[in-house]
Amino acid sequence: MSPEVERREAEAPFVLALDIGSSSLRAVFFDSLGRSIKGLSARREYRLEATPDGGAVLDPEGLFGLLADALDEVLDSAGELSGKVRAVGMDTMVSNVLGVDPDGRPITPIYTYADVRNEREVEKLRELLDEGECYERTGVPFHTSYLPARFLWARRALEGEFRRVKLWLSFGAFVLLRLFGRTGESLSVASWAGFLNRHDLSWDEKLLSALPVGREELPELVDVDTPFLGLLGEWARRWPALREVPWFPAIGDGAAANIGSGCTEPERVALTLGTTGALRAVHTEDVLLPRGLWDYRVDRRRGLLGGALTEGGGLCLWLRDLLRVPEDPEEALSRMPPDGHGLTVLPFISGERSPGWRGDAKMAIEGLSLHHGPLDVLRAGMEAVAYRFGLIYELLRKALPKAGEIVASGGALMASPTWAQMLADVLGRPVVLSGVPEATARGTALLALESIGALQDISEIPDFTGDAYEPDPGRHEVYLRAMERQRRLYETLLGTT
Repeated sequence: MSPEVERREAEAPFVLALDIGSSSLRAVFFDSLGRSIKGLSARREYRLEATPDGGAVLDPEGLFGLLADALDEVLDSAGELSGKVRAVGMDTMVSNVLGVDPDGRPITPIYTYADVRNEREVEKLRELLDEGECYERTGVPFHTSYLPARFLWARRALEGEFRRVKLWLSFGAFVLLRLFGRTGESLSVASWAGFLNRHDLSWDEKLLSALPVGREELPELVDVDTPFLGLLGEWARRWPALREVPWFPAIGDGAAANIGSGCTEPERVALTLGTTGALRAVHTEDVLLPRGLWDYRVDRRRGLLGGALTEGGGLCLWLRDLLRVPEDPEEALSRMPPDGHGLTVLPFISGERSPGWRGDAKMAIEGLSLHHGPLDVLRAGMEAVAYRFGLIYELLRKALPKAGEIVASGGALMASPTWAQMLADVLGRPVVLSGVPEATARGTALLALESIGALQDISEIPDFTGDAYEPDPGRHEVYLRAMERQRRLYETLLGTT
């Protein structure tokens, strides 16, 4: 069975998945077996607006317009099949937030996880609260990517605009507000906000008391299976096939990627290596959170334990441009021995997230000499990223000892068998490539199918995998020694995590 199916072979009911990322959005039709339907997808691209002071924002009206445009295209392509859509699911980049006025009109841009203008507010939080206690309750440390520091910054930087905000909500919640006149924030997206109590699944009162935003300025918390029905007039006329179809609240794109790649139990770990990276496992119990990881939510039953890297394919592209590496270095890289260059790299061109959470960390290369060339530095950078995954995997297995098989996806990884083999050798575990081209959108579709009862449980859906990479014991030992060198360099320059 293929993860993609011709429309004549697709099995109803159908769901429409809206996948809203940091650089593109997709609207994709899926059938009842979680297979995307050929020819029934639309894509729109955009870029984060970066500002000299560290801002990284999107225009909410512009992004909503692109989403509506993509919906127009895919529904027009579907023709009569659009009448068989039984649910619409959404996932979005996380964390993101915007402020709206009493009429639901945006006052602010969408502030994204990549916006670091709130660095000094992270330190302010550490003065106001016990970070360790908050970390245990919310599942995340104090960091620029989360909303507590974002709200403190907004009060300082926005002044009058801040006071005019009636409601702070994610873009997914904004879509619901625009289409239905009411809104809700899923537990999944709320967990990425940085102040959802992971034990009782409510906004964390102690943390909220230290912020300039009250509960009345936040959306109601809902779960992923809460349906929103009855499009408002303008949208009902524009998309009559969706007039009474349930829309479900947006979930975090990381959670969707796990589900879509078949990693729905602790035994299977999802590794994503695109522009950035992440390693995550779904769990259904209250876990002891290792310092350095985060614990988000998929829904009320499922948590998502793991860590994220700022570095990944973006680092690789940056090094290739900087070093003027030949256009396709894959074959040359594959012939190089593990750690043969002897370099030690901290790959932090955009600060560090997991496991040290040092937003101020910078890239460092130790051991450079005249005999090193561009390919040595490029391979050392790729290995350095793999070592950061190794550190996250060590922590993950402390909390989830059953974590074993690794299912990998992401454009950077799919384009480099050398990097895939490198990860298997570093982790000492088989790495199986996902066979799903749209894992994030598929995960969103599967949760929507479960929510309408078309699936009893997402784990019963067919699994699609591709090539497998087995670890080499000899290379694993070489990489363990290199990881230890990286650890020592980190401690020398940045201190212990």
